[in-house]
Amino acid sequence: MKLEISASLNYRLPEPVDLMLQIEAADGHGQRVLDATLDLGAPDRMSRVPTPNGLCEPIWLREHGELHVAYRAHIAIDRPPADLERLAPVPLHRLPADAVPYLNESRYCPSNKFHAFVDRRFGELAGGAKIARMRDWIESRFTYLPGTSTAETGALDSFVERRGVCRDYAHVMIALARAAHIPARMASVYALGVDPQDFHAVAEVYLDGDWHPVDATGMSRADAMARICVGRDAADIAFLTAYREIELIEQSVSVRPG
Repeated sequence: MKLEISASLNYRLPEPVDLMLQIEAADGHGQRVLDATLDLGAPDRMSRVPTPNGLCEPIWLREHGELHVAYRAHIAIDRPPADLERLAPVPLHRLPADAVPYLNESRYCPSNKFHAFVDRRFGELAGGAKIARMRDWIESRFTYLPGTSTAETGALDSFVERRGVCRDYAHVMIALARAAHIPARMASVYALGVDPQDFHAVAEVYLDGDWHPVDATGMSRADAMARICVGRDAADIAFLTAYREIELIEQSVSVRPG
């Protein structure tokens, strides 16, 4: 599968501001960047900061007036869709060091509060079969409804309200997986099938010796998404983080078969 991706960001900056940008598709780990262009205009300052996991390379910007960003890329996806039901759990003592932190609670995913529910609802299952049942449970009981959550909404809020957008679905999926002692993290992706089209968020779980995307919204597939970056939850994967107030002018994302 090949994807043709484009993203455009236009913001007004009332005063000089530092920003972190994470919109470039990662190269490797199930996908290849065939070609890409990134136009940042002429920022006051710009530097790249590779992450320790090597999966993304955030960009620090210092800008004033207006921010104009245009990104285009062709990505080849070499990630076959896995049959979650057949994926085996990894014993905790055999987890690689970089997977262990994703067993723990994080800002938006208070997984310790979900232990009783997970044991009661999914306790008879293990590994990928448990993850698949969790994914299906979320998709069937939640309503995808833009505007019903905020930057402060966490997995517990979404679990109670049974509604939200992709980040809310992913937070609940991650919290349930961690409550079952399965490492889970959040990934920002470009994905076919997302409606309305935008930067998309999915969970990734560590099973059978590798990380596997899980989209609890049911809108995207592992072989039709390009990973941008990964982190503990939405706090780590924002496509744009501004360290002062900024004003949105226009923003668009397009993902097509390429």
